[in-house]
Amino acid sequence: MMSHLLAIFLGIIIDRIVGDPLNWPHPVRWIGRVIKNLTNRWNRGNVAFQNGFLLLATIAITAFIIVYAIVFLAYLMHPVVGIAIEALLIASGLAQKSLKDAAMDVYHPLIDQNMELAREKLSWIVGRDTDGLDESEITRGVVETVSENTSDGVTAPLFWAFLLGAPGLWLYKAVNTLDSMVGYKNEEFKEFGFASAKADDVLNFIPSRITGFLLIIMTKSHQTLTIRQRLQIWLQDAPKHPSPNSGWLEAATAVQLGVQLGGTNWYRGVKSHRALMGRPVYQLEAHHIKETIQQMQKVTIGFFILFALGGVLLGIA
Repeated sequence: MMSHLLAIFLGIIIDRIVGDPLNWPHPVRWIGRVIKNLTNRWNRGNVAFQNGFLLLATIAITAFIIVYAIVFLAYLMHPVVGIAIEALLIASGLAQKSLKDAAMDVYHPLIDQNMELAREKLSWIVGRDTDGLDESEITRGVVETVSENTSDGVTAPLFWAFLLGAPGLWLYKAVNTLDSMVGYKNEEFKEFGFASAKADDVLNFIPSRITGFLLIIMTKSHQTLTIRQRLQIWLQDAPKHPSPNSGWLEAATAVQLGVQLGGTNWYRGVKSHRALMGRPVYQLEAHHIKETIQQMQKVTIGFFILFALGGVLLGIA
């Protein structure tokens, strides 16, 4: 039990400091190549819906088995080797530093009033059109992205690591990668990607709500509202989001920062309106990007402490 917790703790630290160095081999890229190859072969005809379930099972089970074998053999060699290998596998499945770096890549030109560069950098991390966005809308794009991915990229992987170790984390990452590649409701993937999209929703269901709750109780509030009032707003706003999970993060972030998220986005010239979350006590400005990053970092620590204590208590029991 303690070796497992130590591996998770070291994984969090490694990801926080090192992240994903450029040009290093990354398991997500390998998973992505396999998904692409199988999609080209299986996403066709009347069997696309059934094949979507086959793709989900193939990718998720294979990822779990491979990582389980690596970790099992590493611990057989020596406990220290096992902890080190598992920590590296966990670190490579987290996204604290990469999220921070991507957000700061937008923050710096925004502070320098280089709006063209800020819009370009934002376009790298969001799907919406970024041409013509002002500081407030650019900031909203970054804040929503970091907020949503605090669960998708950090606490949800940790949740499954606590339950099933590095193999569980990589089962989750495999499903999350599937969702990002085929989990669309467009004509091409609405049948084939159904299973992957629903599986990702299920695996994120509990972590997203725990993370949102921790955001409310652990991070600095920029409003004079009580915790109870902030929790009430959070519970009211979160279900408004079209995603069953993302709203629990974005609503919590909006409440804590005293800003309003959601609103009108454009996707390839097509207008899309998202429900408004939070109350506009303050206008969104560049400094809110840094504050959202700080929220992510604090919640990651809180998430580890919560589950580590729970694990220890259950272990003792």
